[in-house]
Amino acid sequence: MEFAYIPSPSRGVLHLGPIPLRGYAFCIIIGVFVAVWLGNRRWIARGGRPGTVADIAVWAVPFGLVGGRLYHVVTDYQLYFSEGQDWVDAFKIWEGGLGIWGAIAFGAVGAWIGCRSRGIPLPAWADALAPGIALAQAIGRWGNWFNQELYGRETDLPWALHITSSTDGRVPGYYHPTFLYESLWCIGVAVLVIWADRRFKLGHGRAFALYVAAYCAGRFWIEAMRVDEAHHFLGMRLNEWTSIAVFLLAVLYIVLSARRRPGREEVVEPGASDGDTDDDGAAVKLDKKSEDEKSEGENSDAEKSDAEKSEAKTSEAEKSEAKTSEAEKSEDEKKETAKADSDSSSSESETADSSSSVEVKDEEAESAKKA
Repeated sequence: MEFAYIPSPSRGVLHLGPIPLRGYAFCIIIGVFVAVWLGNRRWIARGGRPGTVADIAVWAVPFGLVGGRLYHVVTDYQLYFSEGQDWVDAFKIWEGGLGIWGAIAFGAVGAWIGCRSRGIPLPAWADALAPGIALAQAIGRWGNWFNQELYGRETDLPWALHITSSTDGRVPGYYHPTFLYESLWCIGVAVLVIWADRRFKLGHGRAFALYVAAYCAGRFWIEAMRVDEAHHFLGMRLNEWTSIAVFLLAVLYIVLSARRRPGREEVVEPGASDGDTDDDGAAVKLDKKSEDEKSEGENSDAEKSDAEKSEAKTSEAEKSEAKTSEAEKSEDEKKETAKADSDSSSSESETADSSSSVEVKDEEAESAKKA
């Protein structure tokens, strides 16, 4: 009986001449770019510099890939070191096989090195990157679809995954698409972390811890559906036990951290406020700069206006003083002129008196001679 199903790709690699283009690798690369892109936006919104997330990711991603591969090889060593297996296959990461637990653990070590070199607190950086990591996992899980791996029990549901390959012990048929379940779950985890971070202002690594706890809750029930070979302990797969342990540690961290260090970090990157920003932070910085320039312009105009008024007042005062000076000078000149006229009149009067006296004396002399 035919029913709806999700088809599997006939092959997971395309050859562009001698260059193989592998679907699994593309999913991992795209996931990394999405995680860095979203992490960068969140980091800037928290007050960090643009580009810092990518700089630290240069350390975290290689460490994460090595750690993820190591965890897979160690927990599934029989796939590479048992009789009839080639141990060289342990290095063929493009064929699939990355353990998220090892990737997160080793990736954290690489991130710690990068954060330490920049003087940045690792918990704050992890909080910014947390939802991006969840989205990267959601995209990366489609790499398992290209490789026809990590599926669940047989089912006749309309969204069953049709496995066609018979290599490495696979049995063609219709199975639960656990890769799709985990992909959708990770998208939900990313949305949850973003919402909770905005609602509760999570800080000091609590947003990252929430991502870990939420992912483990989903991974537990999805892991229980898988039918690929795995080690079991007390009736459960090893990754189920790991999910329980990591979930409890994450919840414990959230509780203790909230009590010891409530709130968020005030400064996530030293000196970031002095630098330029882009994306979300750019708008804030540019707006602030525009407001500062506008304020400076207004202050400058006000100062200029005050200076002009001051100069006008000074000019008026100078003119008033000049008028006063001229008036005083004119008054002085009038007084001097009047004095000069007075002196001249006095001098003329004295001259006249002297002349009259001389004339009287002459007349008396003439009278004396006649007598």
